[in-house]
Amino acid sequence: MEDQKKLYSETDLKVMRAAEDSLLVGKNRVEELKKFATNSGIKRIGIAHCIGMTREATELKERLSDQFDVYTVDCKYGKVPAAVMLDDETEHGTSCNPAGQADFLAHNNTELNISFGLCMGHDIMFNMKSKAPTTTLVVKDREHKHNTFQEFSKK
Repeated sequence: MEDQKKLYSETDLKVMRAAEDSLLVGKNRVEELKKFATNSGIKRIGIAHCIGMTREATELKERLSDQFDVYTVDCKYGKVPAAVMLDDETEHGTSCNPAGQADFLAHNNTELNISFGLCMGHDIMFNMKSKAPTTTLVVKDREHKHNTFQEFSKK
């Protein structure tokens, strides 16, 4: 047991304590997120969202703004042409830019970031590039209207 605890730094253990103290039985994840951020002394939260979920991200920002400074950035940040991003002149439109989203939030000194409906792979890139710890609130799942568990609960 002690060898498992050695896997955690002092900072990691503070996150684990804040997580444990933020469990709210019967409440939703947004309320737990707010409690976690409060317990952790977080003041600035970033939301990296899919452009197709701008309305929902704005609603989340409003719910968090009563306690925190909240910064949002959509996936098309920087308006990088897909042909340039992917080095493929047959590509059209504007590319998603998860590294740009992470950079934007870092420049705004966010202390906790939320991945909100980013595409598969783009969410991974955002998490890799994020300077602040990141939690996922919504995953993109086009078939199941962003409720991936729906598929597994039928079996």
